[in-house]
Amino acid sequence: MTVRTSSAEWKGTLKEGAGTMRLGSGAYQGPFTFASRFESGPGTNPEELIGAAHAGCYSMFLSALLTKAGFTPKRIHTTAAVHLGDGPAIDLIELTTEAEVPGLAAADFQQHAEAAKQGCPVSRALAGARIVLNARLAA
Repeated sequence: MTVRTSSAEWKGTLKEGAGTMRLGSGAYQGPFTFASRFESGPGTNPEELIGAAHAGCYSMFLSALLTKAGFTPKRIHTTAAVHLGDGPAIDLIELTTEAEVPGLAAADFQQHAEAAKQGCPVSRALAGARIVLNARLAA
């Protein structure tokens, strides 16, 4: 199977230091700091990157399930809100998805959406966090 790598480097103390995160593909490299993670400073943070990964994985997995069931999704848009709580620990991930799928009934969509939440590889990797899903089929 495929192995993907990313890296991060941190310099300095927790509050005064700074770091850089890099995707192995070179598609992203960016700074992160205490302020970007725990406050509202500029830069990214691990939770934001986890959210992007989760949203992307979920959307692809839902598309695969719908396609296997005989539907052709036009669009699947997913947002992942990653909550960093005390500890610190990721204690909640809220997935919000909207899909345009011609010919698919709302009840059937909900079943596929839930199956994608349970089955996408990133959801399974993040099983320690409570993951909630709000899914809506676009008209």
